[in-house]
Amino acid sequence: MLVSDPYVPAEDAAKNGARSVELDELLEQADYISVHAPLTDSTRHMIGAEQFKAMKPTAILVNTSRGPLVDTDALYEALSRGKINSAGIDVHDPEPPKKDCKLFGLDNVVLTDHAGWYSEESQLALQQSAARNVALVLAGKAPLFCVNPEVL
Repeated sequence: MLVSDPYVPAEDAAKNGARSVELDELLEQADYISVHAPLTDSTRHMIGAEQFKAMKPTAILVNTSRGPLVDTDALYEALSRGKINSAGIDVHDPEPPKKDCKLFGLDNVVLTDHAGWYSEESQLALQQSAARNVALVLAGKAPLFCVNPEVL
């Protein structure tokens, strides 16, 4: 598995069975590209026309993070011209997508409304893990799932 994250040291990726690479290398080699990044000025449209050109024509893009990380017009062009195989988009730019969004007319994209994660089981697990973390913190212990472990 390849990972591209400027904030995760390569040795941490390796400990979890991944190889850390630059984004360009990941785009050229990956069969599946799953986007997980915060939306900042530097990440807006981090996946655009140039990035789609670098991808394999068999690549599948999944974005469950933030809609504006992917340039929707460039995604449409890549999908409609066969530059990439397909996409799964759970977040949109704008959110919700407009009724005339060009992606709606494509058969090689799955669009969900930021609820692709949802099932009864995942909802229960989410609630249980939140309650478990609260109980741990109230008992003076570190939470199991901490966004920023450096603050502990």
